[in-house]
Amino acid sequence: MKFFRQPPRFLFFTGKGGVGKTSIACASAVQLADAGQRVLLVSTDPASNVGQVFGIEIGNRITAVPQVPRLSALEIDPQAAAQAYRDRIVGPVRGVLPESVVKGIEEQLSGACTTEIAAFDEFTALLTDSALTHDFDHIIFDTAPTGHTIRMLQLPGAWSGFLEQGKGDASCLGPLAGLEKQRTQYKAAVDALADPALTRLVLVARAQASTLLEAARTHTELAVIGLNQQFLVINGVFPESESAQDPLAEAICHREAAAMVAMPAELRVLPTDQIALKAFNLVGLEALRQLLVNIAPVEANVADLAPQVVIDAAPSLSKLVDEIAADGHGLVMLMGKGGVGKTTLAAAVAVELAQRGLPVHLTTSDPAGHLSETLQGTLEHLSVSRINPHEVTEQYRAQVLASKGAKLDAAGRALLEEDLRSPCTEEIAVFQAFSRVIREAGQKFVVMDTAPTGHTLLLLDATGAYHRDVVRQLGATHRHFTTPMMQLQDPKQTKVLIVTLAETTPVLEAADLQADLRRAGIEPWAWVINNSLAAAAVTSPLLKARAHNELPEINAVITRHASRYALVPLLKDEPVGVDRLLQLTSNGSDKAFSTKEN
Repeated sequence: MKFFRQPPRFLFFTGKGGVGKTSIACASAVQLADAGQRVLLVSTDPASNVGQVFGIEIGNRITAVPQVPRLSALEIDPQAAAQAYRDRIVGPVRGVLPESVVKGIEEQLSGACTTEIAAFDEFTALLTDSALTHDFDHIIFDTAPTGHTIRMLQLPGAWSGFLEQGKGDASCLGPLAGLEKQRTQYKAAVDALADPALTRLVLVARAQASTLLEAARTHTELAVIGLNQQFLVINGVFPESESAQDPLAEAICHREAAAMVAMPAELRVLPTDQIALKAFNLVGLEALRQLLVNIAPVEANVADLAPQVVIDAAPSLSKLVDEIAADGHGLVMLMGKGGVGKTTLAAAVAVELAQRGLPVHLTTSDPAGHLSETLQGTLEHLSVSRINPHEVTEQYRAQVLASKGAKLDAAGRALLEEDLRSPCTEEIAVFQAFSRVIREAGQKFVVMDTAPTGHTLLLLDATGAYHRDVVRQLGATHRHFTTPMMQLQDPKQTKVLIVTLAETTPVLEAADLQADLRRAGIEPWAWVINNSLAAAAVTSPLLKARAHNELPEINAVITRHASRYALVPLLKDEPVGVDRLLQLTSNGSDKAFSTKEN
């Protein structure tokens, strides 16, 4: 593998959700450790599944992987990092300053901004703190999906510049956070990221137009901030030998070949590797050790792959959409791991509702979401938007300057402008944009394609923090109020659809997401199992083997996790454009499955 030749100290794997970043990062870490290197594998994804891949619990501490000598792992947990951050700041003044002042500091540090800064501090410490990492030859970063990784890698420069330009009085860093230390650490992180002798960025994609376009955008954005040492890995390439006498396999091969021919020019100049699609699930040490090597073609006995559970031929989303449409309006949120097809299914649900003459606003909270590329057209009754972090932040800054700034003198306005240049401003602006969009659901359908799991939970954390603040301020007055969190918790107003693939890791992560939502008082309404091979007609040995592996996961969703669910087969034609999106809600037997009474 080209990306693996003479690897530097820091290796970053990034790309669109679901392309296989975690699997390749884990396999790379194992291979380096097997070769005698001391390796630290770090996940910066708030919904990390590194522990699931190895079958151990890792968490927010450096943990040895028992099965692999010389390999340790760390999952940066934003919530745990934020609590430790608050303890470091508040602890020294508790019992020293008046309790009212201490409570004010705690409230100041209770929002999503502090969560991001705390996790970010841990990330930069790994790049710069020799005491923390001196025992390791290589540090491999399995990053969050693209949009949030770009933000994370831009933050060292953003914070460094903010502190240099201002007076170092950034309130969201906390009053006792040691800003000079932060300034030094962030500058060192910028230098480490930009040094090709230290850092290599591996863009992971699939042989699909959407993931290759996103990889090209990522390449350009990160090159601007100095990350020029980039490699490209195209993962899960379907073997052409499998396409004979299987229409679905043939369609996949043609689709991938066309995507490779149309690959953006900026990616063509990068050193590139291809990894073939494997028949097995990439969970466990044995599977990881086979990922980066060529293995013999699959030989499957059709009799051995007989279904273990009864699966109707290609059920559709129609029954779910019927139930959604009956309410006349409301918020429909599609959540799940990156790469499971949330954008496509959100667009399909929105298009089907609009086709029925119902007013629909389709939007995305994913920084890397591109609904226009999925829709490729317009439809009566359907409006489309995107919560663009840059745009909503600029709008928020202008709004604050026009309101608060109008009452300030020149010096006060200058201080306000400086505070609004803080990268934390983006978190506030995105939350406010999210709140505005979901309020529309009282008059129409709002269908939201959310960011991948971890960052959706951070947005919900901000929603919860705002709710608690409103309750503190207005609860005692007995005034009527409705917060965004109250709307999300009301099943009459909000339906959450958890999207998964019939694979081990996506189902485990979906189950964890459901547990997190329930802790927040939000009950998921339905599960959608997307792109199922078990629900499609396949004869290719590779596809049959993968279909066979789906059966236990589908059964787990049916029997353990979902109150209602729909099964969506993998289709021959990529569901892009209004007509093909409508096929997703009309294909097959036109029904969904319910495991419990509604």
